[in-house]
Amino acid sequence: MKDKILSDRQIIEFIPPNADIILPLTNGEPHKLLDILEENANDLINVKVHQLLSLKQRPYMEGAFPDKLKHVSYFLSGATRKNFHQGLVDLVPNNFHEMPRILKTSTNLSMIMAVASPMDEFGYFSLGTQADIVSEFIGSVPFILEVNKHMPRTFGQNQIHISQILGYVENDRPLFEDVAPPIVEKDIKIAEYVTEMICNGDTLQIGIGSIPNAVVSLLKNHRHLGIHTEMFVDGIVDLVEAGAIDGTQKFTNKGKIVATFAHGSKKLYDFLDNNPSVEFLPVSVVNDPREIAKEERIVSINATTEVDLYGQCASETVAGKYYSSSGGQADFARGVRFSKEGKGFVCMTSTAKNDEISRIKLSLSPGSIVTTSKNDIDMIVTEYGVASMFGQPISKRAEQLIAIAHPKFREELTFEAKKMGFI
Repeated sequence: MKDKILSDRQIIEFIPPNADIILPLTNGEPHKLLDILEENANDLINVKVHQLLSLKQRPYMEGAFPDKLKHVSYFLSGATRKNFHQGLVDLVPNNFHEMPRILKTSTNLSMIMAVASPMDEFGYFSLGTQADIVSEFIGSVPFILEVNKHMPRTFGQNQIHISQILGYVENDRPLFEDVAPPIVEKDIKIAEYVTEMICNGDTLQIGIGSIPNAVVSLLKNHRHLGIHTEMFVDGIVDLVEAGAIDGTQKFTNKGKIVATFAHGSKKLYDFLDNNPSVEFLPVSVVNDPREIAKEERIVSINATTEVDLYGQCASETVAGKYYSSSGGQADFARGVRFSKEGKGFVCMTSTAKNDEISRIKLSLSPGSIVTTSKNDIDMIVTEYGVASMFGQPISKRAEQLIAIAHPKFREELTFEAKKMGFI
């Protein structure tokens, strides 16, 4: 094993001109390897680093190494958002489940750099909190690993043998921990509407944010729930400990919690370590609408920032300015549509800026991006109720959405809707 330990110089020599280096999401981000790339950037020629949800802002993202090292993003984060708006990084639109296909067709797939747990007695490393966009390339694309004893050993299609890597470095840094946003009264009210429609034995996809977290907090008395979700969050651990999740009524991967990546607290990472009930699968499997639909009772819970009276959801822009990207919301919206008894909830508080701005609008703010289309949306939920969109005419959609808007905006929305001939 020791002969696989790489020096900085060996790593740089593995990288050809015009290389495309692929990184996993969040804690799969190999900080030491990126340090090495930046420290030796003058020896690189037009190298691009491709990643979603970067954790750490770096000089190469700020244009410090033109023609040497550049960042390409597929989902903006706090580390890349400002740089994108300054024109320093590229952002590639995508459906999350199609990311491996996009990488296959638009990059050289020169190398993957990823964090892994230490090797086991059989010669296998685990990609830990990740499978995401990289695991399906194991065995076909060169890998360099950053081995970290803090990375939990997990199971699924994220195992890589020492014979399948160019080599590795060691870097035992604690994993980044995410602090869940506080749950407020409006979140609980929204969650109450959603949980009323979740049945024992349903399989859940849980999105990011305080509202999905609130939903999870109200499900502890449910039983036989399953999990098929892109992101494994802390709330799932709480549901397992409460006896709500056993996966026995799932239609695929029965008894298993399925995710494509995990991000949260140390409690979550400790829960994942050597836990055979959890399987990490490639995003091309977990988020494929055709695979999602095989779960006949899938329930998708996501959040958005704005909805217009057609039912279009702008979930990746804020006030018309790019904030993130599509993620898996559209993937699960489609999967729910194909599922036999699927339900899709897109949630939001009815207002922003202390009730000054309605999130339900006649039309989306200029510059807004539609994430979930009017044709795919199922149900929209605010603290004032549930609007059922699927199969409804625009007139009915407008009436239902106005009914769950904040009362101070309902008269104005009704006037605008009548003026447009919606109602």
